[in-house]
Amino acid sequence: MSKTRVLVIGCGNMGASHARAYQALDAFELVGLVSRGPASREALSEELGGVPTFGDATQAIAEARPDAVSINTYPDTHYDLCRAALEAGCHVFIEKPLAETYEQAQELVQLAASKGLKMVVGYILRVHPAWTRFTELAQTLGKPLVMRMNLNQQSRGKDWSTHKALMDSISPIVDCGVHYVDVMCQMTGARPVRVSAIGARLTEELKPGMYNYGQLQVTFDDGSVGWYEAGWGPMMSEVAYFVKDVVGPNGCVSIVDRGGSERAADSSDVDAHTKTNTLRLHHQARDENDEFVQADEWIDTTDEPDHDGLCLREQEVFAAAIAGEFDPAQHLQDALSSMRIVLAADESFRTGRTVELG
Repeated sequence: MSKTRVLVIGCGNMGASHARAYQALDAFELVGLVSRGPASREALSEELGGVPTFGDATQAIAEARPDAVSINTYPDTHYDLCRAALEAGCHVFIEKPLAETYEQAQELVQLAASKGLKMVVGYILRVHPAWTRFTELAQTLGKPLVMRMNLNQQSRGKDWSTHKALMDSISPIVDCGVHYVDVMCQMTGARPVRVSAIGARLTEELKPGMYNYGQLQVTFDDGSVGWYEAGWGPMMSEVAYFVKDVVGPNGCVSIVDRGGSERAADSSDVDAHTKTNTLRLHHQARDENDEFVQADEWIDTTDEPDHDGLCLREQEVFAAAIAGEFDPAQHLQDALSSMRIVLAADESFRTGRTVELG
């Protein structure tokens, strides 16, 4: 079977991990690396044995003649790069969010379908075995669910520079919010009906109109509710920065440190927010004296894949889509749904009004 020739655009943390995955998988042939600055692409090329490098995506697509393009750049470039790749007849793997607006995202999904091309969005928690188990356990808790999640980061140095660059086009509750809202949608299997949000601009280092702290609240048509909180910057607290918790009529399930102590990694380590360590499942069943009849269950998840391992799993899904073994149609509709919710939250913050999703 012929290999899929893949071009990687963006050679930062995510792009490098995906490039390693393509190099490791028999389904792909890595034919090029693209980045704006030469340092990242040349270092990655050397690591991977001399992969051709480019400073311009248009030139790279024309010269490398890829069958697929992997887009791992800042969100404000996603629409143009994805459209160019699809117009060139390439399958696309693209990091979240798919685009800056819901209308742009819809257009890209429709364009891929019209050309018979496969597109997969980088929802890394969907291939994470411990997060899959977390979602499955949440689905046993009855309805409605109360879902509480956050990803606050006390960033500094290069991490703060990265966050400020991200916030040139996207707020914290939109950027990673799509991940956690997607998890909420999976847990409930219900239709989101309204979204509200609060936020704050905690520094003047940002472009006008941008904010670096936000919290969204989403209500589903089965009565379930969820909140997601995200804040970035050197002023953020290291207290209660990690909350991944779901409550239902039958009990609750949480991602916790088995010892109940502070997490070893600091909040600036984004990978620590996907690591699980342990799931704690609590059953609310009681006897005639209202005493619990079943002890909490502690489910060890320390054997979970590392970041590169998770990216490899994502590219296995992409390979399956290209081979016709996985239909990404529902995956793309789910990506649109979670994007619609977080963009409605951004609108709610900016207008001060709850947004009805209809």
